[in-house]
Amino acid sequence: MSDADFEQEKQAVEKIRASRTAIERELGKVIVGQKEATSQLLTALFAGGHCLITGAPGLAKTLLVRSIAQIFHLKFARIQFTPDLMPADITGTDILEDAGDGRRMKFVPGPIFANVILADEINRTPPKTQAALLEAMQEHQVTAAGVRYPLDQPFFVLATQNPIEMEGTYPLPEAQLDRFLFNVVVGYLPEEDEVAVVRQTTSKKPPPIEPLFDAADVLRFHDVVKKVPVADDLIRYAVRLASATRPGQPGTPEFVTQWVSWGAGLRAAQSLVLGAKARALLEGRAHVSPADIRALVHPTLRHRVLLGYRAAADGVTVDAVIDRLLEHVKEAPR
Repeated sequence: MSDADFEQEKQAVEKIRASRTAIERELGKVIVGQKEATSQLLTALFAGGHCLITGAPGLAKTLLVRSIAQIFHLKFARIQFTPDLMPADITGTDILEDAGDGRRMKFVPGPIFANVILADEINRTPPKTQAALLEAMQEHQVTAAGVRYPLDQPFFVLATQNPIEMEGTYPLPEAQLDRFLFNVVVGYLPEEDEVAVVRQTTSKKPPPIEPLFDAADVLRFHDVVKKVPVADDLIRYAVRLASATRPGQPGTPEFVTQWVSWGAGLRAAQSLVLGAKARALLEGRAHVSPADIRALVHPTLRHRVLLGYRAAADGVTVDAVIDRLLEHVKEAPR
């Protein structure tokens, strides 16, 4: 590594460490509470991963995503997913246009050609359209009429799901769920925070959010996050947490075999470690701690663990299974 590259990385690390307070200040102009959800979304963005956002209507999910895009000065696009949405409505399509030497086909990019995509109620669109989004999430490109078009970088998909209305929805396949780094739950606010929201939103227009970074900064952050050191025993801890969710495997806890129908794959451990690296930097540390792993187990595993009928009969939630998993799987001794 050259001296110039080293200096750039050093500056990027310092910028990440100093960014937490500034980001929270800007978000505080429009968002009240939701500290944990905000922290997990920022961790995913710094790690370069996509996010599911689960929560009831009216909890400022769209506002939160748009505000984060403004802070990082990224192009934002919101796509409302509906049952009649077609793949071309997302990716774009070829149209016939008149040119000086005759007619020719021209590709018109769809709304997915942005940096931050809010896929609103993603589970309301058919599998064919979900598959088009899957290519964009995994390959950072779209294919139209056999031609591949690269997407702008950085590229994030933040997809919302309404956990209340399940009628007329198309559950996301496990292959697509696994592409999301985290599943972030946005819950109801405490009473005092709700009072503050009502007071703030019914009195005056909030001040504008000031951009703190740009797309080049975000790409540098991704490179720096990947270089954060992590001890082998912590990697093993992440692997054990993921593998313990798989029923019928040697060493799997009995409660997992009873309640879980399908467990997490290898990508879960990768997501845990990568997310922990980003969280460490946001917390002002240059190394990963066990607390970073434990703090991200729920958002990393809750969409990768599929419960069976026995769990439904017993009234067990996926978060409750993960709670017991954290008690069962001990950190490897150092």
